[in-house]
Amino acid sequence: MARKSAVTPALTPSGDASLAMLAGVGPAVAAKLAARGLSSLQDLWLHLPLRYEDRTRLTTIAQLQPGMAAQVEGRVSAVERGFRGRPMLKVAIEDDSYGTLLLRFFHFRAQQVAQFAVGARVRCYGTAKPGQLGLEIVHPSYRVLGSHEDDELGDRLDPVYPAVEGVGPATMRRFIGLALDRLPDEAALELLPPDWLSGLGLPSLRAALLTVHRPPPDADLAALAAGRHPAQRRLAIEELLAHHLSLRRQRMALQAHHAPSLRGQGALVERLRESLPFRLTGAQQRVYEQIRKDLAKAHPMLRLVQGDVGSGKTVVAAMAAMLAVERGKQVALAAPTELLAEQHLNNLRGWLDPLGVRTAWLAGKVTGKARAKVLAEVASGEAQVVVGTHALMQDSVVFKDLALAIVDEQHRFGVHQRLALRDKGADGRSVPHQLVMSATPIPRTLAMSEYADLDV
Repeated sequence: MARKSAVTPALTPSGDASLAMLAGVGPAVAAKLAARGLSSLQDLWLHLPLRYEDRTRLTTIAQLQPGMAAQVEGRVSAVERGFRGRPMLKVAIEDDSYGTLLLRFFHFRAQQVAQFAVGARVRCYGTAKPGQLGLEIVHPSYRVLGSHEDDELGDRLDPVYPAVEGVGPATMRRFIGLALDRLPDEAALELLPPDWLSGLGLPSLRAALLTVHRPPPDADLAALAAGRHPAQRRLAIEELLAHHLSLRRQRMALQAHHAPSLRGQGALVERLRESLPFRLTGAQQRVYEQIRKDLAKAHPMLRLVQGDVGSGKTVVAAMAAMLAVERGKQVALAAPTELLAEQHLNNLRGWLDPLGVRTAWLAGKVTGKARAKVLAEVASGEAQVVVGTHALMQDSVVFKDLALAIVDEQHRFGVHQRLALRDKGADGRSVPHQLVMSATPIPRTLAMSEYADLDV
């Protein structure tokens, strides 16, 4: 199922309205919602259910099976309050199917105990599991019905939302219901071509939101549980599109910056190539030529190199690094784990030390005087290639002239961490080039969406 993510679709101006307009949302409640990232109507529209409870029908106790979530109704036949190690309340209910079900509570108040008088009618919902004396439900949601209370059942599935500390589930459902009542009409809300959506068999955004939050009794429960319902797929498209467009916008903004042109003779690259104990493959040579052309330009390179483990991505990165070093610039290579970073370090030192290129190592376990020494070398420019982990992105790391940032297994870092490394070389006039590497198999169409800010 699509979930509200860090990239939230911008639906309509009305969606930005504060939750303070909703009845019952005062300053204290608003603060609790804001702590969960919910501060506007749009945030509630996209606060999607985790699952659903079917309270549209009753199941007899005799029909219950272990692991089955159901709503049952019965009369209290026995109540026991015990303190074996911790407080416990056990309530036995029976119905006309001659079945008995035990309701077990570990957290309860005195007034709850008083509700469960023998003979009282109780309607509860939960998942049955085997107990010592038969099936039981631990901490069911329940309601004690009055003797003349209407037996009317719900007319739709009940959504269960991610918990918000200090805001009860019923209150959360009420707030989201009030927010949904303020949904704009279809024309004002929809951004995608209706003909395109209908061709895919998908509903409008408004219909999708209403279906996910208020599924009708005949909704396909299996599809909803698996996240395959057309309404969920429609919301997933909205989120993926927002993600794609936000990265494209970020790319356009970045390409408006200047970057140092690393056009040069390539003498260090040729010396590195000649010293290698193997010949470059055609793919390695082709990818290096694409990178070389990008680095020669005066705007930032943003490139993803994807290849299997052992396909030789590191040597291509090393050749790109030599173009920067030849121009008197610095290079940073970040890997997500110390083991992977050390592998890169060993390879690079084996190739670059004979060329007289200084490669430095910076990770969490580099501490004390050794760390201070590396930081000084990075700041002075003496360290030409700096290999490390997340430690490279810390505020204490200052480069003299970073021109190329290389990130291995980018998905283990995230966009913001990659940008934090890039910012190490931003000086107000230019930003470094970026090269991202990944051994994770990524279909090209997916890569173009997930890495929309990168050339692949």
